Amino acid sequence: MKRRLLISAPLMVLAWSSSAVLAQVWPAKPVHVVIPIAPGSVTDLVPRLVMGQVAQQTGQSVVFENRPGAGMTLGTAAVAKAAPDGYTVLVTSSAHTIAPALYPSLNYQPARDFVAVTPMGVSPFVLVVSPSKGYANAKALIAAAKDKPGAFNFSSPGMGTASHLSAERFRLSTGVQAVHIPFKGGVEAMSEVMAGRVDFFFMALGAALPHIRDGKLQALAVNSARRSAALPEVPTLREVGIVDADYPTWFGQFLPAGTPRGVVDKLHEHTQRALQEPRIRDRLQAMGVEPMPMGQAEFEEFVRQQLTADATLVKTIGLKVEQ
Repeated sequence: MKRRLLISAPLMVLAWSSSAVLAQVWPAKPVHVVIPIAPGSVTDLVPRLVMGQVAQQTGQSVVFENRPGAGMTLGTAAVAKAAPDGYTVLVTSSAHTIAPALYPSLNYQPARDFVAVTPMGVSPFVLVVSPSKGYANAKALIAAAKDKPGAFNFSSPGMGTASHLSAERFRLSTGVQAVHIPFKGGVEAMSEVMAGRVDFFFMALGAALPHIRDGKLQALAVNSARRSAALPEVPTLREVGIVDADYPTWFGQFLPAGTPRGVVDKLHEHTQRALQEPRIRDRLQAMGVEPMPMGQAEFEEFVRQQLTADATLVKTIGLKVEQ
């Protein structure tokens, strides 16, 4: 036993020294950022903007790779298997905590295989309808839906998306009965609402803003705790008396489990500094993304809580999705 201890102690010191050196020099080469969704959405634009600023601060380049597919789990799984050295970073959305509840056979687990590093922001979904419906506010929509139980419908970009779950939280909180109509993407889901064939849609704020401003969509409420600076005239669901319906989407940064603490701390510090840059803050706000100030440990706890909450919601509505 003593001999084993004598042998293992130098190995432990060596491992600690290697981690310390890795943290001290990070980043010493380009950082690979995986975005598990196709280009063009806010989930894609946020990491490009923020990590681009991190690259300027560190003087080291950042290489972006979009790896969409399977509800954002393909790119996420690739990062879970990457070397835990700080050079492969996952930037994803709240889909990260939804996936385990939807896909029980996932070959990774967020709580086990990742370290939550930095939240990059939060953005509400906005409850939109066609202006032709003539609803004065969210309460009018709810009243109309309750007058005709089961006759109303709502769209989403797909089963199990954050938009879909936003609408389900809304239904559970209000007692509204409505049929879910999933589409293959947000454009079609939005178009059907504009045409009046679908009654309502919880749409990502950044995507909805131009259509709201053009008068093609009417915004009734946002599903966040506070009003959005990008849409200050629109109330929150809480303000119109609907409790327990908050379900904004958030964007965050993750590293493979086992990444040295010093590297995690450095990435967190650089990202926080980038988020405080006025140019970055203004660009995010223009996209409907608000600050989400949290320390690394606080974000880790937030992710754990979201995993539990999303699992409960998916079970409550009986949602099953084939991967």
